[in-house]
Amino acid sequence: MPRHLLLELGLEEVPARFIRSAMEQLKDRTERWLTESRITFGTVSAYATPRRLAVLIQDVADKQTDVHEEVKGPAKKIALDANGEWTKAALGFARSQGVEPEAFFFKELNGVEYIYANKSSLGTNTEDVLVEGLTSIIHAMTFPKNMRWGAKEMRFVRPIRWMVALHGEEIIPLEIAGVKAGRTSRGHRFLGEETVINEPLQYVERLREQSVIVDVAEREANITAQIEELAKSKNWNIAIKDDLLEEVLFLVEYPTVLFGGFDEAFLNIPQEVLITSMREHQRYFPVLDTEGQLLPYFVTVRNGDSKGLDIVAKGNEKVLRARLSDAKFFYEEDQKLNIIDCVHKLDSIVFHEELGSIGDKVRRIHAIADALALAVQTDRETALWVSRAADICKFDLVTQMVYEFPELQGVMGEDYARKAGEPEAVAQAINEHYKPRFAGDPAPVSLVGSIISMADKMDTLAGCFGIGIIPTGSQDPYGLRRQATGIVQILLERNLPLTLHTIFNITLDVYAQAGLLKREREEVRKELYEFFGLRVKNVLSESVRYDVVDAVMAAGYDDVKLTVARGEALMRAVQADEFKLTVESFNRVSNLAAKAVSNDIHPELFEQDAERKLYERWMYVHEAYAAASGNPAEAIEVLSQLKDEVHSFFEQVMVMAENEAVRANRLALLANIANDIQRFADFSKLVWA
Repeated sequence: MPRHLLLELGLEEVPARFIRSAMEQLKDRTERWLTESRITFGTVSAYATPRRLAVLIQDVADKQTDVHEEVKGPAKKIALDANGEWTKAALGFARSQGVEPEAFFFKELNGVEYIYANKSSLGTNTEDVLVEGLTSIIHAMTFPKNMRWGAKEMRFVRPIRWMVALHGEEIIPLEIAGVKAGRTSRGHRFLGEETVINEPLQYVERLREQSVIVDVAEREANITAQIEELAKSKNWNIAIKDDLLEEVLFLVEYPTVLFGGFDEAFLNIPQEVLITSMREHQRYFPVLDTEGQLLPYFVTVRNGDSKGLDIVAKGNEKVLRARLSDAKFFYEEDQKLNIIDCVHKLDSIVFHEELGSIGDKVRRIHAIADALALAVQTDRETALWVSRAADICKFDLVTQMVYEFPELQGVMGEDYARKAGEPEAVAQAINEHYKPRFAGDPAPVSLVGSIISMADKMDTLAGCFGIGIIPTGSQDPYGLRRQATGIVQILLERNLPLTLHTIFNITLDVYAQAGLLKREREEVRKELYEFFGLRVKNVLSESVRYDVVDAVMAAGYDDVKLTVARGEALMRAVQADEFKLTVESFNRVSNLAAKAVSNDIHPELFEQDAERKLYERWMYVHEAYAAASGNPAEAIEVLSQLKDEVHSFFEQVMVMAENEAVRANRLALLANIANDIQRFADFSKLVWA
């Protein structure tokens, strides 16, 4: 009869950022081991707090599933020698399968005879394999950082202090690093005590009785509900940032929400500074009014009950006052700095040993940004703002505030630049040029910010590709995928008249003049183009199906905005049943056009009305298609007008005529039509149900 299985690892406090992945890893490894061990099971639940990782599996079979299978061995000609005796290959196969050679039989597969053996494996009782299996699961777990302890230097995220391991009501005799499993777990460090778990399904409730909420989803809902109730009662807007909620979630076992306040005088500091200080140093949730302005309060989550909350709040207020005083000091000291002096200090900060200092990078950003501004034909005033913003875009990196809170780079630069009297467009661009910082972050709003952002990101990309630093697999230490994705997002959202090749050439010109390219320029440009292609493909994949993506990408993606528009237009077109006939005509043209040796058309060589009509229709379509090139929806409608004449042409005209001149002329006509078609998409990649 199936029984439930529980494994709990009691640990010293685990860093919050490690816990969710560790919980999921324990669950995944347990499920995988049970499956590979042929042990059937039901629902699997994972639990975690700062002091424990646990997994509960319901309805675990008492016995492994029996296996009866037919196993294929080597080919008969390899299995038998010239004398009809079993070869070493056959005998080795017998040993590996645990059968005698006499049990072999022959079967034909794809015209070749092979030896086969019937292999049977009777399932073992589950309880007989649990100790070895659970031990292997625990030892196989990996973490970003490990601790070593014990006589055998056990490696784990934190030392194991207790274990609960139950199969039904029976204790699994598991021992790890001197810790023996039992049925006794530990409750909240201050509010609970040890508790005995008689069978796995008691686990969640027994821990709850000891002030531990082990269910992560329940704990999160508890925290969120308390915050929302507090916000409603105070008419506050409490900013719940997902990453902060995730961290707080794994700092507590029994959450209780409380609030405190701070001196209103601190509100003279930019609210981004105060919010960052509260979130990063104290793990507090900031409190805003209905218009999004910071109020002199904070919300935090206690790992305990509601007793003495006023005392806890005062203690938190005291700590926060010290933090905000530091921030106030840094902020006031930074404003005494001269922007140009800060820019000069950037020469002493290394960007990359092969690419120079941050100061060198800023000078390259200036050159790239000026050329981009010229390419988009900005007015004179905007061009001046671009130059100034490029010159000082990184100056806040040497301020005390950004040193303390690196995530405020750009934010502080904007504030300090505005206070120093810089034009508003310049101050705004200093902040915006870091955008988009991450997936879901908005692109710069201003043209100046967009240009500086692209210049900064392209400098990093070209520099890294130019010296051979190209992301492979999951490795991307310089965030190059994010940088390229950011440029694609800017091109799409700002609708800038820039192609990828224009951007690449401008950037590579700057690098060539600086003598920093360590690889062939054309090779770098090609790799950048392919790298950006994956980013464009990702964008297309969000709104169109895979075959449409492939078809559109095959026609090129130099103009990112136009490429996405082509994808969307083709996606709409393929949803119409009649479009299939249009695609068939396009593909017939492209297939034969590949045989053309010239694109020169000689109308006087046309012999039949069908080819003359196709030529005349193409002349009209070619001109209309060129006029509609910026509007893919219109362009594909224009191209579709070729369908009837193409079908008539293939029904009435022998393309591969015996007369060489006539044949070449017909192929040239098809080649010209194919050139127009293939500028839109490779229609042969479309898949029809």
